[in-house]
Amino acid sequence: MRITRRRFIGSALAAGAAAPLPQLAAAQAGTNPGGPVVVKPIPSSNELLPLIGLGTARRYENVSAAAEKAVLRDTVARFQALGGKMIDTAPTYGTAEALVGELVAGLGIRDALFLATKVSISGKQAGVDQIEQSFRNLRTKRIDLIAVHNLRDTVVHLQTLRDLRAAGRIRYIGITTSFDRQYPDFEATMKRETLDFIQVDYALDNREAGERILPLARDRGMAVMINLPFGRGRLFKATEGRPLPPWAAEFDCTSWAQFFLKYIVSNEAVTCAVPGMAQPKYADDNLQATRGRLPDAALRKRMEAFIDAL
Repeated sequence: MRITRRRFIGSALAAGAAAPLPQLAAAQAGTNPGGPVVVKPIPSSNELLPLIGLGTARRYENVSAAAEKAVLRDTVARFQALGGKMIDTAPTYGTAEALVGELVAGLGIRDALFLATKVSISGKQAGVDQIEQSFRNLRTKRIDLIAVHNLRDTVVHLQTLRDLRAAGRIRYIGITTSFDRQYPDFEATMKRETLDFIQVDYALDNREAGERILPLARDRGMAVMINLPFGRGRLFKATEGRPLPPWAAEFDCTSWAQFFLKYIVSNEAVTCAVPGMAQPKYADDNLQATRGRLPDAALRKRMEAFIDAL
């Protein structure tokens, strides 16, 4: 098991278990239940994003039946109604990118969302063609974030993305990985390039990125999006049938999903996490991690020790 110890962070909603820090703010939640949504700024712009986004890998990749689409449509609608904003997808996620475009257009909520996708192909022209298809798939004239996926032809695609950003067609650029074998190259790219975002795998049972990559992103002024926040499913298996520890109430946690997510987003370098959500009930559960207190340094260590002992 990969282990690290992370620094203190608190919420602007905090009291007791979590103290306030200026980089966290409470957004007005309107009629959303559970109080205001906690948000963090994108360092390069200070635009605010809620702590939890929606990931579309796997669950949106092979969808064609009307009944399946209806459930996902209700999930996206619920996610947005609860204050969610970031939806992360990719052209290599099967039907996901086109399905996101279809659902968002059908719901009429494009302007309320932050849409992120990726370029994942070799060669400049192939990358340009893939990006243009992403615009068509997402049914939008402007994409909020495009990242080079898994460092594939990074230098070539970053130049294309910079040109698109200069033209006003995209707003942010970045890089992604979900493989620890890529961490050395990923770190080198972060040091060499000026990026708005990075995306990396990080979870309560997968903390290696917390050693160097997350602190580097903080120091370089890069927003951090977290993929695989549930440890590739291992965390739910390890805690199946177990009650939450009583001290989880100290950071307003009522489910294991919230336990895992609040650990991630309480890291001072993390901007948001993007768990998969394929049913409205998962949006209800996961979005509660954007509300209430976050664990402080002592509680984070306690969470690590609890999971490491399972």
